[in-house]
Amino acid sequence: MEKNIVLFFEHKLLPLSINNCTITLINDLRRDVYFMAFISYLINGVSLGSVYAIIALGYTMVYGIAKMLNFAHGDIIMIGAYAVYVIVSVLGLPVWLGIIVSVVLCTVLGILIEKIAYKPLRNSSPLAVLITAIGVSYFLQNVALIIFGANTKSFASVVSVPAIALDNGQITITGETSTTIVCCLVIMVCLMLFIKKTKTGQAMLAVSEDKGAATLMGIDVNKTISITFAIGSALAAIAGMLMCSVYPSLTPYTGAMPGIKAFVAAVFGGIGSIPGALIGGILLGIIENLSKAYISSQVADAIVFGVLIVVLLVKPTGILGKTFKEKV
Repeated sequence: MEKNIVLFFEHKLLPLSINNCTITLINDLRRDVYFMAFISYLINGVSLGSVYAIIALGYTMVYGIAKMLNFAHGDIIMIGAYAVYVIVSVLGLPVWLGIIVSVVLCTVLGILIEKIAYKPLRNSSPLAVLITAIGVSYFLQNVALIIFGANTKSFASVVSVPAIALDNGQITITGETSTTIVCCLVIMVCLMLFIKKTKTGQAMLAVSEDKGAATLMGIDVNKTISITFAIGSALAAIAGMLMCSVYPSLTPYTGAMPGIKAFVAAVFGGIGSIPGALIGGILLGIIENLSKAYISSQVADAIVFGVLIVVLLVKPTGILGKTFKEKV
């Protein structure tokens, strides 16, 4: 009897127990793989969202102070990236020089665009400003098309930070990803300190509240708006370098869709709010990346814009946006 029980255990129960343990182990491994993949997608989404946030900061500053939407902002990203490409890849000069030239060029370009295209329309209808902004956008795209051609250029990364390995190498954060996230946070903190602690920042707040009252207080409104465009354009140059370092391809239309998505991020977070631009950008990047990973890359953009519509239906001013009463 005892011998039969032992044989039954060896031939029936023991293999069944081993099989159950194997299945449990496989399921645990699958869960670990799925979880690691999710974390990887999440980190990449935060990185993409950080690029959107940097661009959205330029949008939100210009709108908050000048009360206009600069739809040429995305194309300044492209100009900044091409500046780095020419300095580093074509001329073979150091990366740091390419970064400086790109930021300076975009800053000057932003000031020129404001002086030539937008300043004469300061008191015009919003529709006239919008049409002008679209015209400037197409102008910059076509200039880049004439100079550089339509062929895709390979962009050399400006980031030399080593990758970070987490959880025994199961998750790898590239240097471009970590640099983009850190740069976004540093830029947001610096901007908030600049607005709150400096005389120019306080002038920007005054102009955003009431241009007429700011003028009576002795604030040079035109100079303040030009500084705002300069800062926004410099941020666009930084965003262009970081974006092309992560996605190393460059065409005259590189900045078009990121510019639109950054505008969506600014509206999503509450246009005119610096923390709102950060939150909107990060959330937008995460939603887009997870949609591409788990649903379909073909409908990811539709999902992003769909989420924006839902948010605006629930809270028309965005997540951190404020409702302003029109003065009569």
